[in-house]
Parts: sequence; C-alpha cells; structure tokens
Amino acid sequence: MPDRIGADQETVSRVAELRAQIERANRAYHEKDNPEISDAEYDRLKRELAEIEARFPELDTPDSPTHKVGAPPAEKFETRRHSLPMLSLDNAFSREEIRAFDVRVRKGLETGGPVRYTAEPKMDGLAMELIFENGELEHALTRGDGETGEVVTRNILAARGIPKKLSAKDGSAPPALLEVRGEIYMRRSAFTRMNEERLAEGLPVFANPRNAAAGAVRQLDSAITAGRPLALMCYGLGRCKGASFSTHHEILSAFQSWGLPTNPDTLAGASLEEVISFYEKMLEKRHQLDFEMDGVVVKVDSVEAQQALGQTGKSPRWAIAWKFPAAQETTTVEDIQVYVGRTGTLTPVAVLAPVRVSGVTVTHATLHNADEVARKDVRVGDRVLVQRAGDVIPEVVKVMDPEREGRPAPFSMPASCPVCGAEAVRVPGEAATRCANKKCPAKLREAIKHFASKGAMDMDGVGDKLIDKLAEGGLVRNFADLFDLTEPVLARVERMGEKSAANIVSAIQGAKKVSVNRFLFALGIRHVGEHVAKLLSRRFGSLEKIMDAEVEELEKVDGIGHIVAESVRGYFEDQEKRNEVLALLEKGVSPAAEELPAASGAFSGKTFVLTGTLSTLTRDDAKGRIEALGGKTSESVSKKSDYVVAGEKAGSKLTKAQALKVPVLSEEEFLAMLEKEEK
Repeated sequence: MPDRIGADQETVSRVAELRAQIERANRAYHEKDNPEISDAEYDRLKRELAEIEARFPELDTPDSPTHKVGAPPAEKFETRRHSLPMLSLDNAFSREEIRAFDVRVRKGLETGGPVRYTAEPKMDGLAMELIFENGELEHALTRGDGETGEVVTRNILAARGIPKKLSAKDGSAPPALLEVRGEIYMRRSAFTRMNEERLAEGLPVFANPRNAAAGAVRQLDSAITAGRPLALMCYGLGRCKGASFSTHHEILSAFQSWGLPTNPDTLAGASLEEVISFYEKMLEKRHQLDFEMDGVVVKVDSVEAQQALGQTGKSPRWAIAWKFPAAQETTTVEDIQVYVGRTGTLTPVAVLAPVRVSGVTVTHATLHNADEVARKDVRVGDRVLVQRAGDVIPEVVKVMDPEREGRPAPFSMPASCPVCGAEAVRVPGEAATRCANKKCPAKLREAIKHFASKGAMDMDGVGDKLIDKLAEGGLVRNFADLFDLTEPVLARVERMGEKSAANIVSAIQGAKKVSVNRFLFALGIRHVGEHVAKLLSRRFGSLEKIMDAEVEELEKVDGIGHIVAESVRGYFEDQEKRNEVLALLEKGVSPAAEELPAASGAFSGKTFVLTGTLSTLTRDDAKGRIEALGGKTSESVSKKSDYVVAGEKAGSKLTKAQALKVPVLSEEEFLAMLEKEEK
C-alpha cells in the first residue's frame, strides 16, 4: 500500500483556526460565563478538529483543546487540585453512535452479553466538586481544567439552596470523607422570577439559567451569591472513605440517604433499548421540566466494570453524553422587518441566515417589541444566539459580538404602519406600538386567521396560506365572508381541487355550532384569551348577556379585572364590531352555552389558584382536571378563592393566601382530592 499522504497547508491552517476558535470559546464559557457561540456550534468545532487529528496524527499535539477539559482556573480565585480528575464526557448525537458506544463497552469488557446502564438527564449548569469531611462541607471546587479547580467554598457556603451537612436518614454516621460531583444550576421558575425582579429594578437580565448560575458561583463577593437562587443536583463520586458501592445507582441512592439531591428522572440498571426509550422520553418532556437539560448521560452501572474500562486522557470509557438536537444556534441577522398582527401590534422580526434549531430550519425570529430590541441591541449584520422557545417559537437570545466594528445605527420602530401607511402609535404604559387604522389590511387578514384557527372556530383546512390567497383575491374581507364561500369559488383558488374545496366548505359550515367561550376567543378581543373567555361564558351563559354586560358586571367575575372588563365592553360598544358579530349570527353561527359538570362534589363551583411548580403534572393538566370536575381556576388570589394549590417554590400568591386565610393545599393533598373525586 502507498504511504498515507500528509496534511496539506489548507488543512494545517484549518486546524490552527479551529484551535483558536475553541480556545476563545472555552475562555468565554468557563472564565467569563458569557458564551460567544452556541453549544451546538462548539460541539461541531471540536468534532471537526478531532476528525482532522484522527486522519493526520502528526497534527494531534498534546496542547490541542481536544485533550483538555474546561479551561484553566481564573487568576482571581485560589486553586486546589482535585484528588481524582474531573473528566469531561465524549458525545453521541444519534442512535447509531450510542449503539457504537455499547459495542465499545462490550468489547472492552470482553463480554458478548448485554451491559446494564444508568441514564440521567444531562443538566446544563456548572460542574462542581463538594468535599465533605465527617459530614460537614469543607471545600467546594469548580471543574476548572479537570485537574485543578477554583476554590469557591465561601460562595457555596453562602448559597441557600445547597446542602452544607450530611444527615443519614437511618441515623448512622456519614462517611469520614465524601467527594461529591454535581451540577450547580438554577430552576427555570427561579430564573424567571429573578429576571422579572431585575427588570423591575432596572438591572440587566441574564441570558439563560446556566450563565446566571455560573456567574453567581464565581463571584468575589459571597453576598451576591447568597442572593441568587442556586440549587444542586449530584451525579458522581470522587473519593469516599467509610462506604463502598457495587453500582452507580447505589451511589445515587446513598447520596439521597445523606440528604444530597439527585435527579428523580434517573433510569437505573437498564438495557440499551431501555436507555434509547428513556432518551426519547426526556427529549419529549425537556421543556416541561423545571431545569435546563441538553441531553442524557449514559453510564455503565457496574462500578467494577467502570474500573475495568478505565479512561482516556480526558474522558471515561464507561460514560457518554447523548446530546439532544440543538435548542440554540448561532446565525446572522440579515434584516429586521416589521409585521402587523391582528390587534394592529407592530412586531419587529429578525430575518436570519437559515439555521437548524431543534431539527427545524429557522429563517425568522421574533424580537417582540421596541423595548426588547433596544435592550438586546440587535442590529443588521449581528451574529446572534437563536433558540426555539418551548421548541416552538424562534427568538433571539442575545447578540454574540456587540462590540464589533462597523455596526449600523440601532434599530428604531417605524412611525407609520408598513402595510397601510397609517400612523403607528405607542400606547402610554405599554411596550406595544400599534397601527391606528381600523381598516388596515394586515390587521384584518391576521384577525381572520385567528378566527379560523384551532382553539377558536377550528375550521379544518382553512390555514394561513389559504386565507392570504382569499384575501388577495378579495373573496374574504371579514369573518362573515368565510361562510359565503362555495365549492365553485374555492375550486378556482390556485392549487385547490374539487375534493379539497368540498372538505373546506364542510369544515366552515360545521364550525357554525360552537361554544360561547370559543366564539368569544375567536373574535380576538384584546385581553380575552381562552381562559378569560371560559370565565365569561360560565358566568353569563349566553353571548347576548356578555354583549350587553356593563363594566361593573364584568368586574364581578372572579379573575376579570378592570382592564379586561373595559376591553370587553369597549369591543361590543363599537358598532362596527357589534354589527360584525350580528352578521355572523345571521349566517347561522349559533354559539351555545358550555355544558358544565353536574353541580356536586368537592370541586363544583370552587375556585382554585395554582402557584409554584407541580412535579407530577403540568399546570394545564391541573386546570383541565379541575374544570372537568366543575371547578374554576384563577390567576390571582382573593377572598373569593376557595383553595390555593402550592407547589415547589410557591411565591407571593402563597403569602397572600395565608394573609387572607384562604385554605392552602400541598401538591399531595391536591392530588388526593382529585383522585377521590375522579373515582
């Protein structure tokens, strides 16, 4: 065979470029707690470098970032060596790669049989080592470069949400020495509350929980750390004197018995196929949990097998991080355009260089309003971090290089509507800028889209693209025009066949039978979402009574405040709006009162307020089950409230309930009450 051809100059240059980019990213992430690129982009850079080094071993030098863990400790902190290195993990990005990991494990153990694994959510926080001596926390170190970490003991001792003392549940003495590896993080709910408080105080907000947690731990002033809502999740063991373990899940169980938190979603002693199912489950529920996670960590469960497999210079051979599809990516802003919504709100939207985020190609991301654009200072040409909020709505998280030269002037909202040219007005006390023209074509088009949407009139097949075509052709100018559409008319619309036209006409005619609450929601009245529409429907029963209700009557409905009451009254006092509703009724639309459950049982007619985080069901699930049993939910606590359900980290609503002496239910009491009534 011919000798392998060495690397050409272009490859050598690419290696140097990759190393420089990775080293800069490491410093930004680990030392400044302010990432300059997305996690996904960082992973791609390291993988590309590793692949080149594998092809050309002469380029694989000891100082390459592929052989390093984290970043060197910052000079502002005292340092201390870890007794055992805190290694990083190799990554997998597909089923094929996780199966290849399993093959390597079995080959390394020289076994043809299956291997048992433990799988844990990979939390996105700051890796830490906590050292307990005789049950007392004595030292706290960051990962640092894996060999040496920053000493942050004072800050960890000041943090309220981190255990400082071990306490065995069976009363036995804790180990003489216990080195615990874990993740310092912020719960999403706590992070949101902290940012809301900072906004109220005029302070800058944090981009994400990981940065906020890392910045809090690495403060020189421990009083700042004490004021941040930090939490700990333990996942690994360093040295231990006074206890021994045969499996990884035994280690996690011991942590729990000593009062150290571990992730309740951990899968223990599982087969590879069970691990794959667990990954898919975690991927599906990642945004329902109260912490950030970017994958699943898979570990060989047997401690003896772990020791047999050993480690490379930077990673254990018995563990791997199976990463989720990127939830955040870096891309470039090519333009900033302004769109007009159904209420006339002007929304700035960033036009992006196409980028894949969570498996979807993103080309546009909302910038929300003028205040948000100014706060983030997004400008054309900027490199920005983009995410899909809840894996659905793309949004710009932050600008990655705000100090770059040649940036254009800051973006400013237009003084007139970009569609109809009417004056754009910012309402005092609100962040929104709105088109003042009631007849604005964009407002009408977006209002019709909302009217036909699922959850409103639910006209199957009447989507945004069809409405755009109908509006452009002058076939639909208001809600009532939808009910005049016929098969011959629709069949003339571009790409519309006779069968499709017949199905759409059937869906539109079928939508005439609708509940009062869905009809109200479909009208698009400001401040009237699905929940408020239900409150009004249940209180008044008929559409006619709601249309004629005065502000004072509307305000008597629990959960309806003055602003909402005025908005509802103002809508039906507007003769043009009222005539549009009457035209719908003339077309045969017949909103019917919602059939409520029989007035019996502990939930019937009772008003519940949910506060804090529920661990066993989502808030929407809880609301649905309350309403199915004849109860109501409200967003605010008042003397009219019958119960407050307090989950983890319940806030001001719990305090108010206690002051008003409203009965408070724990999550366990609430679930027991539900189960009793649902039997």
